[in-house]
Amino acid sequence: MKKNRLLDLFTNNRFYKSIFRHGYPDDDIKRSEVVTGNLLLHIQPVKVHKNTIRAGYTLGLGLIAFYLFIILTATGILLMFYYIPSIERAYNDMKDLEFAVSFGIILRNLHRWGAHGMVAFVFLHMCRVFFTGGYKPPREFNWGIGVVLLIITLFLSLTGYLLPWDQLAFWAITIVANLIGTSPPESIMGANLRQLVLGGTIVGQNALIRFYVMHVVVLPLVAAALIGVHFWRIRKDGGISRPAEE
Repeated sequence: MKKNRLLDLFTNNRFYKSIFRHGYPDDDIKRSEVVTGNLLLHIQPVKVHKNTIRAGYTLGLGLIAFYLFIILTATGILLMFYYIPSIERAYNDMKDLEFAVSFGIILRNLHRWGAHGMVAFVFLHMCRVFFTGGYKPPREFNWGIGVVLLIITLFLSLTGYLLPWDQLAFWAITIVANLIGTSPPESIMGANLRQLVLGGTIVGQNALIRFYVMHVVVLPLVAAALIGVHFWRIRKDGGISRPAEE
C-alpha cells in the first residue's frame, strides 16, 4: 500500500506529467501510450502478429542490415578524424590508421567488413522479401523503396572503394569510369556522365573529392531518409508480411 502511494505521488507529479504525459504503465492502454508517446519507441507497433517475430520467417536480415548501417555510420565518423581526401595524403592516412593509430586497424576493418556485410544482407533481405511475397499489395511502394536502398548500398560501397587511394582502388575506379564512358549513346551521354562522375577526364583529385562527398554526405543522408520511410511504410502496411492465416 505504501509503495502504491509513493508511485501515485510520483506519477501525479507535474514534472513527471510534463515529460511522459501518461500514468504508470500498469495496464494495456497505458502501455500503448508509452509506446506511441515516446520518441524512441513510437516507431515500434504496440502489438505485433506472432509470425512477425518468428525468427525462422524473417531471419532478421532487415534488422541486421540496419544495424550494420548504424555501425558504418559510427565508424565512418571516427575515420573522418584521421582521413583527408587528398591524393597526397589519402594513402598515407590509411597506412597511419593501420600501423600508427591505436586500434586504427580494428576501426578500419570494422568499417570495411561492415560495408561488405551490409551489401550481402541487404541483398539477402531483398531475396527473402521476394520469395515470401512481401512485394505484393499493399506493399509495392515499400518494395520500390527497398530496391532503391539496394542501389544506394551498392553506390556507397563503390564510392568508398576509391578513398584508400591505392593501386587496387585507382584502377578499379578507372575501369568503372571507362565502362560509364562507353554507355550508349557514347558521344553524348557516356562521355558527359563520365566527366560528371570524375569531375574531369582522369581519376584524380576532383574524382577523390566527389567520391568522398558522395560517400560521407549525400548517399548516407538519402539512405537514412529512405530507411525512415521504409520503416514507416511497414507500420502503415500492417507490419511485416506474414504467411496467410489458415
